[in-house]
Amino acid sequence: MAYPSFNTNLKSLECFRAIIVTGSATAAAQQLGLTQPAVSRLLGLLEASIGFELFHRRKGRLIPTDEALALHREVDIALQSVDRVSKLAGNLRNEDFGSLNIVSPPSFAEGILSRVIGEFISAHPNVRISLDSQSVEMARDMVALRAADCGFVKLPVDHPGLDCKPLLRAGTLCALPASHPLGRLERIAAADLRDEPLILLGQGRASRQQIDEAFGAAGVKMNVRIETHTVGAACAFARSGTGIAIVNEMLAVQYGGSGILLRRFEPDIPHEYAFMTSADAPMTRVTRRFYEHCRDFFARHQQEFRLRQEPPGPGAMQASSLR
Repeated sequence: MAYPSFNTNLKSLECFRAIIVTGSATAAAQQLGLTQPAVSRLLGLLEASIGFELFHRRKGRLIPTDEALALHREVDIALQSVDRVSKLAGNLRNEDFGSLNIVSPPSFAEGILSRVIGEFISAHPNVRISLDSQSVEMARDMVALRAADCGFVKLPVDHPGLDCKPLLRAGTLCALPASHPLGRLERIAAADLRDEPLILLGQGRASRQQIDEAFGAAGVKMNVRIETHTVGAACAFARSGTGIAIVNEMLAVQYGGSGILLRRFEPDIPHEYAFMTSADAPMTRVTRRFYEHCRDFFARHQQEFRLRQEPPGPGAMQASSLR
């Protein structure tokens, strides 16, 4: 038996289902956006292909045969499957389907990344996200070895297995208790922190080395009270009066407010973050769409991750007059 092409047969099945549901060729034509003669022609093709009539024609009405009623359930299931395939293809085309494994340092994951991922999920509700918070070293290895699709890392990075695309840049702040005398300054230099108990992060990393060098250049011996691993913890210690934290601007601005002051640290020490993927394989479609989302997000919101300099308190003065 000769069968019509798949495309013609699919349209015929759609017409058949519409006639069963609506009860007439005219109503089916309106539902499908076709003319009534087109619906009748497609129904005729279907009947010719299966070898028997599906409807009794009585005074312009189409009454389904027992065979048509038996066939209708399977046709409906088949067309629903086609609809699902079409929707899946559209989701794949629009990068709105699949899974994405992301890894980042804890401070980044616990801070701004929740907003970045939240906006992405709102736009791509069928994408399943897995977020893993790891040390910098572990995060880099996971992405390089493709145990994670992508991640976020501070630059500079010296790893041959990674492809890093810069996303944003921020400076360095001092976080101090609201009642601290240094809060009267607009900017706090290393020389201003002589004998002050310090809360520091990132021992052994480039930014920490730059802080050490700034104190060395000012001839100030560092009084390190606490070493910690997250900006949130450092700011919490500062708020409690334990010491003054020297922290990443982008991650610290969310902690400014009641009980804590944020002031720029001099000299400025930059913190630059990048989006990292494996250098050994191209991005998947979903990963590329997520990267584009991150790039656009930080371009739109970059001012939110900068300190809006609070005016110094009454009687603001230079550092030298405080001592």
